Amino acid sequence: MPVVFLMAGAWTKIKNKVLTLYIHKNTKNLFKMKRLLIVALLAITTATFAQEKKEAVKIYNPGANARADIDAAVAKAKKTGKHVFIQVGGNWCGWCILFHKLVDATPELKNYLATNYETVLVNYSQENKNEAVMASLGFPGRFGFPVFVILDGNGKVIHIQNSAYLEEGKGHDVKKVMDFLKGWTYAAVQPANNKY
Repeated sequence: MPVVFLMAGAWTKIKNKVLTLYIHKNTKNLFKMKRLLIVALLAITTATFAQEKKEAVKIYNPGANARADIDAAVAKAKKTGKHVFIQVGGNWCGWCILFHKLVDATPELKNYLATNYETVLVNYSQENKNEAVMASLGFPGRFGFPVFVILDGNGKVIHIQNSAYLEEGKGHDVKKVMDFLKGWTYAAVQPANNKY
């Protein structure tokens, strides 16, 4: 009997030792996991608050009177022998913003537009779809956004350009845009300049 009791006592000691080691080991892992979780939450919280809040892009003005803007550009174009370049889009449109930034960052495009066109930005968004203006322009939104409309000096639509054809990779291609612009200037569509 003393041997059985000794074995039972030894077994209890071994069992308690294993259980203690198991609890100790898992408690260490549990503390490590808690520490890791706390560090991760702090990093996420810090990153969230550290980021500056981006200002909303405001290229297009939903409150603008698009009809008045177009009429003013047409009158000016007629006097100066230019055409009107209308860029239809919205502040919600990533491609519209990319195109606008491309023109601003490319002196060749910016100067060519200023020299050969009167430019108007027409908003299309939830706040203002400019439905009457869009109808008068031949519903250019059917091509997506941005979409470009060329008017002559009398306000007549002479071309609607799907901007997707001017894209290359993740943006608009300067050469494609320039070729498009060159093809629709006042001088480019004059009969005297198109004798073959």
